[in-house]
Amino acid sequence: MHTILGAGGPTANALAHELSLNKEMIRLVSRRPVKISNEYTTWKKADLLQYKEVLEATKGSSVIYLCAGLIYDKEVWKQQWPVIIQNVINAAKQTGARLIFFDNVYMYGLVNGPMTENTPYNPCSVKGEVRAKVATQFMDEVKAGNIQASIARAADFYGTDSMNSFLDMMVFDKYAKKQSAQWIGKSEKLHNFTYIPDAGKALFLLGQHPESDNQIWHMPTAPPITGKALIELAATIYEVKPAYTSINKFMLQLVGLFKKVVAGTVEMYYQYDHDYNFDSSKFEQAFKFTPTTYQDGIQYLSETLYKKQ
Repeated sequence: MHTILGAGGPTANALAHELSLNKEMIRLVSRRPVKISNEYTTWKKADLLQYKEVLEATKGSSVIYLCAGLIYDKEVWKQQWPVIIQNVINAAKQTGARLIFFDNVYMYGLVNGPMTENTPYNPCSVKGEVRAKVATQFMDEVKAGNIQASIARAADFYGTDSMNSFLDMMVFDKYAKKQSAQWIGKSEKLHNFTYIPDAGKALFLLGQHPESDNQIWHMPTAPPITGKALIELAATIYEVKPAYTSINKFMLQLVGLFKKVVAGTVEMYYQYDHDYNFDSSKFEQAFKFTPTTYQDGIQYLSETLYKKQ
């Protein structure tokens, strides 16, 4: 049984798709019902802040995937992430299931050069401090031999209809509607993005290979590209002019006065006015995996989720 905690989100959906293609038994776990599309999948309600509910939801699991996302609020993160991580660790101990935690890169902070699995934690945001704390809490249990587990990290992602990705929302959706795009930060800086279907495939592979446990993996991600180059590529595919406006930190702060979600991005602005180079060569070499190119990813989205109008 493959149990996905935090079902319904982009990564969880992509993982569930891969598992169902391979006819694996899947248990989706979330507070709200999610759509069941095949006979291999069931849904169970659980609040990850309640240990008894987490334990009940994970009984009988061979692999547990933690793909949960929280409201983009640093105070919520400070209060809830440590509790969720401890509950899931305890459930893994109790059930004996392997555990895979889908994480981000906030704990690295501002990195001069490539971010690798060995990059030290040096957070420069409250959210990064929270992520560093829970990742350390998680891997300490691994090092102590208490759980068989790994961390899977991804860069900023794209390729989902949830509109949680600024690239989907502010570039592809805009160009699909023949509108001007928007870019956060400096468009001449490098940045790379993980294609959500690739993340789903990669999590599936980790789940199929116990020998990959007890370490950190960066999910397969195409090399970094400048924002300007990515915008021009998208404009070519959508057959529009590469028109866009840049959003600076002051503008984010201003909008954040009225929109809490936007306010939550202000402390992460460093990721968009410096080069952001996420290195996934370890995974690519270990699993012989070639990340989807931006050309292919955007082309597919222009024909499906963000179809040309």
